[in-house]
Amino acid sequence: MALPDDADLPYSLLQFYATASYPCSYLPDREARSQVAAPAHLIDSTLYSSLIRNGFRRSGLFTYRPHCDHCQACIPVRIPVAEFTPDRSQRRALKRHQTLSGHELPLRFNDAHYALYNRYQQARHPGGGMDDDNREQYDQFLLQSRVDTRLVEFSEAGSLRMVSLIDILDDGLSSVYTFFDPDLPRSSLGVYNILWQLAQCQALGLPYLYLGYWIAESRKMAYKSRFRPLEGLIDGRWQPLPAIPADPA
Repeated sequence: MALPDDADLPYSLLQFYATASYPCSYLPDREARSQVAAPAHLIDSTLYSSLIRNGFRRSGLFTYRPHCDHCQACIPVRIPVAEFTPDRSQRRALKRHQTLSGHELPLRFNDAHYALYNRYQQARHPGGGMDDDNREQYDQFLLQSRVDTRLVEFSEAGSLRMVSLIDILDDGLSSVYTFFDPDLPRSSLGVYNILWQLAQCQALGLPYLYLGYWIAESRKMAYKSRFRPLEGLIDGRWQPLPAIPADPA
């Protein structure tokens, strides 16, 4: 299997292996596989930054990229920060949630965060498997990291609204996971959070916001196509993706 193409980093210290097939989380009736980088304890922030540029992503201590036998639907995507301009609906989201206050907290278990996570999963992803995560699964997914990870809590009038985890990379931020109050009426918290992360990139002088994978056929991923311009890693090269009409639903 092809290894990441970055001569400046010691990939000779890593091993890359393919998992067994498992049901795809995004496209029904398809099987997926992943290519995994190991051992986890060698993947620090510098090495992980290069792996991200080569299409990898992490879930807890598990660093992987899609490695499916007959499908290449997953496209790693990032936003070039300097070129981004919010559209009208995104500006409305900023205004709607302008009273939110974000605070960085230690990367450790928090009862209120876990309760919000469960509410979010049950409302937004019922039956997806993560809607019944126990505390250990939650901890392994979000609170285990060997890279520079920040946990940010967003509150409004004393009420917890959203929690976002981001990784600090050499050339940007990586959006790890965000969950928010699913019952807040007329909210655009997910959109607001990406805009907030873009603002953090600008403040830190980082050129890219990495959003993980985008799949054209997946409605769950449609929101990513609304942030323009958007670059995708295709055939080993980051290149602009054509504008794709977003599903209004």
